[in-house]
Amino acid sequence: MAHHRHQRDANARKLPRAAAVMAPVAVLATVSAVTLGLLGHEVPTADAPAAGAPSSAVDVDLTHRESVSRSSDRTADAEQLALQGEARAAAAAELKAEQKAEAKKKRKAEKKAAARAAAKKEAAATAAAVAAAKEKRWATTDLNLWSSAAADADNLGILGEGTAVLVTGRTENGRTEVVRKGKARWVTSGHLVAEKPVAPKVAEKKAGNAAAGGTVGTSCSNGTSIPAGLDPSLSKVHAAVCARWPQITDYGTTRTDGEHGQGRAVDVMVSGPVGWEIADHLRAHASELGIEYLIYEQKIWSVERGGEGWRAMSDRGSATANHFDHVHVTVW
Repeated sequence: MAHHRHQRDANARKLPRAAAVMAPVAVLATVSAVTLGLLGHEVPTADAPAAGAPSSAVDVDLTHRESVSRSSDRTADAEQLALQGEARAAAAAELKAEQKAEAKKKRKAEKKAAARAAAKKEAAATAAAVAAAKEKRWATTDLNLWSSAAADADNLGILGEGTAVLVTGRTENGRTEVVRKGKARWVTSGHLVAEKPVAPKVAEKKAGNAAAGGTVGTSCSNGTSIPAGLDPSLSKVHAAVCARWPQITDYGTTRTDGEHGQGRAVDVMVSGPVGWEIADHLRAHASELGIEYLIYEQKIWSVERGGEGWRAMSDRGSATANHFDHVHVTVW
């Protein structure tokens, strides 16, 4: 019996070979079609994001980074523009400074060139003036010899009283150009005369007499006096004036300020032409009377600058302050 069952199994009907191969292929094709259909169809879910919104946390982070990046770029651009602006401004300022320095250098060079040209022209004019000088003049007092008419000219010596010089005819700044030993020199104007003085003041000084007579130091005859205890030279000044001008009876010595307070100044109270006579008389005898300087009618003469003659003074505001009503005398 057993053998019989085995026989039936052995003789059982078999599937064809082709059918055995195609069956799995059909199944695989069916599965693939279903899978592709599912993949091609979007199935909405409860977690799907709204339209236009980032689909994930990664997208949000990328959007934020992009925004921050754009902001940083704008800040960097602004800083770069600011730096460029500062650089341009600095370059412009440097260029302006260079141009200014160059212009200053140019002006300085032009000024030097103009000065050289002016000096050359003046030298030529001076040489021509010296060559053409023919008129002779005599000094009425000792005069300083200056290198030019400028205020800062060099003092080149003294032109003695009574000395003859040639004049060029040129005057400037209160000075007159003269020819001394073939050189152009300048002296204070107003102290040169066309005729040789008959009795120069040099001789007058040596004799110790005034031009119209009277001996310096003669006792006063009008009964006036000055206080005791003052500088002895003031007594000499008083006696010299009183001897020749006895009509003068007022001498100011009582002030307590400045040189008056020091006892070495006196005011001879006089005005008009007589005042000039007294002032010139005292100047002529300044050495023997011990006089340092004199002031009258807003003009001053001093031993230190005697070669310049009477010099103008600034306005002090009143007749007395400007010495129009007295001759001021200060002794050493």
